[in-house]
Amino acid sequence: MKWHYQLFKFYIKASIHVALAVLCFAYLTSFYLNNPLDENLSFFLFFATIPSYNFIKYGVEATKFVIVPNLYQQKIQIFSFVCFAIACYFAFFLSFDTYVGLIILGVLIALYALPLFPSARNLRSLGILKVIIVGLVWTGASVFLPQLEIGLPISGDVYIEGVQRFLVILVLMIPFEIRDLSSDFPELKTLPQRFGVFRTRIIGVSMALLFYAGTFLKDAVTSIEWVSKGLLLLVLALLMVGTPEKQTRYFASFWVEAVPIFWIGTLWLLSNFF
Repeated sequence: MKWHYQLFKFYIKASIHVALAVLCFAYLTSFYLNNPLDENLSFFLFFATIPSYNFIKYGVEATKFVIVPNLYQQKIQIFSFVCFAIACYFAFFLSFDTYVGLIILGVLIALYALPLFPSARNLRSLGILKVIIVGLVWTGASVFLPQLEIGLPISGDVYIEGVQRFLVILVLMIPFEIRDLSSDFPELKTLPQRFGVFRTRIIGVSMALLFYAGTFLKDAVTSIEWVSKGLLLLVLALLMVGTPEKQTRYFASFWVEAVPIFWIGTLWLLSNFF
C-alpha cells in the first residue's frame, strides 16, 4: 500500500481531521463574534480533540478501555498519548472559567463513552440522546470556551451562534447515521431508524433552514456572515439530498467532516470581495 494512502488513512483514523474541524469551528466563532481566539486555547482544542475522539472510537474495544487489540490501534494510542501530553501543557495557560467549562464537557464525554453502571449502557447507545450529546460537546468547545477564555460575557449573539452551531453539527451527523443504518442495532432509535431516510433528509434540510434563520436574530451581522452562512445552507441542503445510503469509505469521515474547513475557506475568499 502506498505511503501517501497510509498517511491519509492515519490522518482519518487518528482523528486529526476531526481535530482540524473543531479548530475551524472555533475560528468561525472568533470571526462571527468579532472576538480574538486565544492561541493557547486553539492549540489545546486541537490536541485535546485527538485523544478524546480516539478514546471514544477505540476505548470501547479495548480491555478496560486501555489495552487495544491490534498493532495499528496501538500506534494511534501512542499518538493520542503524545497529543494528550501536549494538550495538558497548553491547559496550564487557560483561565479558571475555561476549566469549569472543560469539566462540564469532560463529564458529557465520559457519559457518552462509559457506562453509567457496570451493567448499564452508555449514552452512546441511546440514539437521539447520543446525537444531542455530540452536538453539545462540539458547540461548547467551539463557541462557549473561546468566550470564557477571553473573559467576555455570554451575550445574546453568543447564544444564537451556539444554537446555530448546534444545528449545523446535528445536520452533519445525519450522513453518518444514514451510512450506519444497516449496521446499527434497532434499539438505537437513530433518526433514519425512527423516520426513514427520506424523512430524515427533510429533517436535516429543516434544521439547516433554522440555522440560517438564526442569523436574522443577531444584533451584529456583517454582509460576509449573510453570504457565507447562505452558502453553507446550500451545502448542507445539497448534502442532505445527495448523501447516498451506500457510501464510499471516506464520504462521511472525510468529505462531511471537511465542511468546517470549506466554511473557513469560503470566509477567506469572501473577505477579498467585501
